[in-house]
Amino acid sequence: MVTIRIATAAELDLQDVLDLYNSVGWSAYTDKPEALGAALAGSSLIVEARLGTELAGLARVISDNATICYLQDILVRPSHQREGIGRMLVTEALARFAHVRQKVLLTDDEPGQKAFYDSLGYRSTTEFGDGTLRAFVRFD
Repeated sequence: MVTIRIATAAELDLQDVLDLYNSVGWSAYTDKPEALGAALAGSSLIVEARLGTELAGLARVISDNATICYLQDILVRPSHQREGIGRMLVTEALARFAHVRQKVLLTDDEPGQKAFYDSLGYRSTTEFGDGTLRAFVRFD
């Protein structure tokens, strides 16, 4: 049985989190554990999914709690993907920000991810027509 709950960075074991991020190949996070720890500590909200003691998934939100909610990370251990855990994580995370109009996320251009986010009501900025919405990103 999956347990979904709000967690604080202090409650999470960083090694468990690193193992989860490694399981999905997110080495940009795991190559700098101290930066991931700081990112967790600076998050507005962290939602974890556990199967017993195993950290099966995690969602992380950054928000001003008024105008924007940025869904930063949603990850589910590959052995538990397609079991509804990602949907539960997103639903729990966004419930805390229902009053916020703008909910944003960036993700890789992978068909399975597009289908998942479409099912949650997200749309690519390209679907809003020419000139009506643009997304910019800068990686340093």
